[in-house]
Amino acid sequence: MGDLALSSNGTSSLLTCISAAGNAVFVAGRNALQYQISTGGAIRITPLGSASPEPQVIRTALSDIITQPSAHILEDEYAAVTRRSILLEGVVNTALAGVALNTSSFGTGNSLADQLKVVARLIGAQSTLGVKRQVFCVALNGFDNHDGLMAKHPGLLASLAEALNAFYQATVDLGVANKVTTFTASDFGRTFTPNSDGSDHGWGGHHLVLGGAVNGGKFYGTAPRVSVQTPDQVGQGRLLPSTAVDQFAATLASWFGVNSSELSTVLPNIGKFSNTNLGFV
Repeated sequence: MGDLALSSNGTSSLLTCISAAGNAVFVAGRNALQYQISTGGAIRITPLGSASPEPQVIRTALSDIITQPSAHILEDEYAAVTRRSILLEGVVNTALAGVALNTSSFGTGNSLADQLKVVARLIGAQSTLGVKRQVFCVALNGFDNHDGLMAKHPGLLASLAEALNAFYQATVDLGVANKVTTFTASDFGRTFTPNSDGSDHGWGGHHLVLGGAVNGGKFYGTAPRVSVQTPDQVGQGRLLPSTAVDQFAATLASWFGVNSSELSTVLPNIGKFSNTNLGFV
């Protein structure tokens, strides 16, 4: 999806896929490169900055060394990332400085809220940056709790709720709520029966989708019968999903502007499902 959006962003295509969660394969495509950003803005290479105590000749030499192309594929990719970082730092931070955002609702001490706050600022700088379609990745870790599930899960959900609510309100304040759709994703659920260390890795689960374009207040898919003695699970209370992640993604892709002829490129297994649009957006 990021690859397909590149052309619409023209000279700002390097800002199509952005991660505020560190290195994230989720926002790396065949041609689309992830641009990593910190919660404070573009990530600086400190020794190259104007505030560095080193003489300009030293800074120039360092820049030449760390951005030099290489015949080694990993070294060359690292240099390409570094060049992009240097090129975009001033552009991104200047654009962010021009965004007036009410950040009081984001609270403090919430890592997800901090990530979503800088995403909201980037969205507010969209016209300055010259981008039309973007994909952002944020992350909240700590859900693989096993025997700590009952103690830790409520706090994690509270952090999630606070951050998502603040972000949605920011999109309303910016006047772009109908143009921004937020969705959750995870690699596994939890089992209903324990192993020797509490709840184990599961399979099916449910996810949240929110935004001005979302047909909200509804449950999409078929709710499972919650039991360890039901056909809706495959052992230990590992729930069978009624809806595939391919269908979930295809629905989002259609909203994002991916046409039906492109869906099989984005989602190679989508042809296995008769319903490719769940209607939640």
